[in-house]
Amino acid sequence: MLRAKFGIEIEFTGITREKAAEIAASFLNGTYEEGGTYYDTKKVTAPDGRVWKFMSDGSINCQRKSQGRRVAAGRDYSVELVSPILSYRDDIATLQELVRRLRRAGAFTNSSCGIHIHLDGKDHSPRSIKNFINIIASKNDLFYKALEIAPQRMVYCKKMDGILIEKLKKQKPTTMAELEDIWYDGYNDSRRTHYHNSRYHFLNLHSFFTGHHTVELRGFNSILHAGKIRSYIVLALAINNQALTQKCASAKKPQVENEKFAMRTYLNRIGFIGSEFANCREHLTAALTGSAAWRYGVA
Repeated sequence: MLRAKFGIEIEFTGITREKAAEIAASFLNGTYEEGGTYYDTKKVTAPDGRVWKFMSDGSINCQRKSQGRRVAAGRDYSVELVSPILSYRDDIATLQELVRRLRRAGAFTNSSCGIHIHLDGKDHSPRSIKNFINIIASKNDLFYKALEIAPQRMVYCKKMDGILIEKLKKQKPTTMAELEDIWYDGYNDSRRTHYHNSRYHFLNLHSFFTGHHTVELRGFNSILHAGKIRSYIVLALAINNQALTQKCASAKKPQVENEKFAMRTYLNRIGFIGSEFANCREHLTAALTGSAAWRYGVA
């Protein structure tokens, strides 16, 4: 389940884009350069040629710390880390250590920040994309509670559209072109628009149909806790693998009496088995007991 390539975007504030890039360049033994784009991108090219970017994002509430308190800051404190293409086994340790170093340097998150995970779409078929949609639809409520998606972020990661699910049931698409038409049906803006309104869902297929052919999961509050970020990545890879390997998936929401038990059962079913994923299981079920001791940016 961990074989698929992925990329991650992590939004934060507390330090400037320039400082974040300098930290990454030092850690990665990379080369820092100005991106010179609309997003005031700072680029770090690692020795392996891959580029790590630190970009501005207009949705981030910029802050810094002054005398131990968070205060308003300028737009240079808006930071979105955009990773290159990564693989879990080769790169997770590097990503986690980079996150730790950024945090130690003063970076933190708030309720305006999110994490987006992009999954390589090359192996997906119409069947697996329909599976992905149905899996997210059936687990919508459980995921939103387990991940404690902040109300402020709901506008950027809405739940799966029930109308879309009904269209899939009724029209029974068998080709990518048919799926694409259903995905964009009902929107007035051109599907070639980069910031298309269909993208602001937990599952974003706009990037799959018209972007870099990636399936994006947007339902994560940002946090600079290396273990929780790992848990989010493993969850995304496991759901992706479920969509690829399952013959079919239902969008029907199951009856749930014990949410923690339901989430643990689901995680075991999609591969969170053994001691390697013990911490991941705990991170992804803690909120369902009401005992979660962390919030934005707090380990």
